[in-house]
This record gives sequence, C-alpha cells and structure tokens, in this order.
Amino acid sequence: MKHNQYNENFKFFKEPSEFNKYSDKSLLQYCLGGTLYMPGNKNVINKILTKNLNHVTSMVMDFEDALKAKDVSNAEENVLEHLTILYEAVESNKISYDDIPLIFLRVRNIEQFRNFIQRVNRQQADVLTGFVFPKFYSDNADEYLSELKRLNKNLGVNLYGMPILEGRAIAFKESRLDELKALQKIIEPYKHLILNIRVGGTDFSSIFGVRRGINSSIYDILTVRDCLSDILNFFNREGVGYTVSAPVWEYFLAYKKDNIQHLLERDINHSLLSRNTILNEAIDGLLREVLLDKANGFVGKTIIHPSHIKFVNAMQAVTREEYEDAVQVLGTEGGVIKSAKANKMNEINPHRNWAVKIVNKANAYGVVEDERSYLKLILG
Repeated sequence: MKHNQYNENFKFFKEPSEFNKYSDKSLLQYCLGGTLYMPGNKNVINKILTKNLNHVTSMVMDFEDALKAKDVSNAEENVLEHLTILYEAVESNKISYDDIPLIFLRVRNIEQFRNFIQRVNRQQADVLTGFVFPKFYSDNADEYLSELKRLNKNLGVNLYGMPILEGRAIAFKESRLDELKALQKIIEPYKHLILNIRVGGTDFSSIFGVRRGINSSIYDILTVRDCLSDILNFFNREGVGYTVSAPVWEYFLAYKKDNIQHLLERDINHSLLSRNTILNEAIDGLLREVLLDKANGFVGKTIIHPSHIKFVNAMQAVTREEYEDAVQVLGTEGGVIKSAKANKMNEINPHRNWAVKIVNKANAYGVVEDERSYLKLILG
C-alpha cells in the first residue's frame, strides 16, 4: 500500500513509502492516516480482493457501537471468514500483503475479546493487523494487553493493540490526571504492542451533553479540548514514543469536481484559518479540524465515510519547507542555524523531536511543494 495515490498526475517532491502490516513499527505507527470504521457484519471482501476500497489503507471492523448485541455473533463469523479468504488469496498469489489494508477489530468488551481470540488461528492472524480496545480504563487495561500478548505468543504472530482513551475517569477533571498516570504506567511494558493511541472525542462530547457543529471544531468545545490536551501531554511528549490519532469528524462530504478547478491555486492554510469558503461547510470544517489536529501533534484521524480519506491523508503530507528544515535539524550536531529558505531559525536540540516526526510523516504520506499543493493533490 501507498498513501495519496488517487491523483496519478500529481508530482511529489518526495514520494510516500510503501507499507503493509509487516512494515517496521517505527514507520507503521505513522501510516494509519484516515482509519475507516465500519460494522463488523459488513461484507467488504470482494472490494478488498478487487482493490476497490476507495483508497482505504486502514480499516476497523467494529463489534462495539456499530452493532446491536444480537448481531455480534454473526459479525464475528463474518470477520473470521474475511480473514480466511484473504489468507487463502495471498497463498494462491491472487493478492499480496501489500494489497491488504491494515485491518483492525474493535472488540466489544474484555469478555468478548477473550472469547473471540480463542477462535482466531495463525492463518487469520497473518492478514490481521490488530485490535482496538474501547473504553480502555486503568481497571481493564492490563487485562486487554496481557490477553493480546498471550495471543501473540500462542500463535507466534505480532498483532498490535490500539487503546481508545475515553470515559468519565478521563473526562472529569478531578480524576483525569490520576487515570492518565495509571494508564501510562500500565501501558509502558507493552509499548512494543501499541501501534496507536486513539481518543474518544464523541464519547467525551456525550458526557458533557455537547456536539460540535459543522462550522466549529472539536477544539472549540472547551471541556473536550482539555481532555485531548492532557492526553497529548501524557502520550505525545518527548521521549514517550507513542503516536496519537485525532478524533472522528461526524459530517459527510459532498462536492462536484466541475466547480473546484478555480480553487486549485488557493493557499489552503490561509483560507481555512481566515474562514474564507473553499468548497462547502462540511469539507471546509473537516480540513480546518485536520489543520488543528496537525498543529497539536495528532497523526491521522478516525473517519466514518470513505469520502473523508483523501482529505485526511493528503493533509498529512509534509511541505517541502518543513521537510528540508527537519532534515537540516537532524543532520546538524547542535546550536542554531538559518533555515534553507532563510525565513526562520532552526534550533537543533529544541527542534529535534519535531524533526523526527516530520521525517516519519514524510515517509508515510510524501512531501509536497507547499500548502497550495494540498488541494491539487486532493482535487486535481
């Protein structure tokens, strides 16, 4: 797989790297991008086999909120059948691992997870990337991760976990720091198994009885913003080494390509921040929120519709100026140096952590010339 391939005429300054579930974790943790959630009983096997998934590179088949309790058993059978068919297709050379999206299963609870993994065999695990753990709290975190570790050992595989940090213990200010401290301590011994930390923006909003509108972002909701800020403080700080994904955008997108050609020269960052209309409320809202996701250190985003993918993933690409600054920082021993464009100073030690992340994102999503390139990549 390779990100941002929907516009064959687009010229990258640096092409994105290819990846699959067996890629090194140091790259893979940056590669999830727009991760598409779907019910676990949805039949998508033919779309995967025919490479007709609308550029989906990571997907979650859900046993939790997307399903009624009575539908979970059928969803489990559906998922196991999907994995078996994919493994057989790889074995018969109909497809390769490079053709299979990163597939994760969001479990319903610890009991369902424990029972389900007893039915997963080595062949199915070979085409599965991992599990998503919802309502991941300090009182169940070790159970989830120890079961995952045991599964990997029993099958001789390397399946990853992606905890979702949500719930009242994090939402409420009086318990948040203790809960995050406890989670950080529990997760640390399992760090090699944690591909991504995810956050429950919708769950936090629900707790406070709020919902962002199409013209606002999750960062405009003060109580939710505080939760996200503290999660980043614990799991995205220097030396910690986790990648944190941004919360879901809830609105569907729509546009007609005939009406957008005149927009391709626009400076997207300036237009979004000044709230000049680019396409329409839904698309502008998503792009504005992704811009804020990036500014705050999130990588990738949960999505609910394939139309979001190209917008989210294109915006993960790095500009040439960012990339050249990052390479300069990583290639210099210390001190302060004028940037390649001579428009800023690069302080080698303070900017090193930022530079590592920029180079990793460049490898995953590619390097574009400048901010004007985003719309050309998405819509050109």
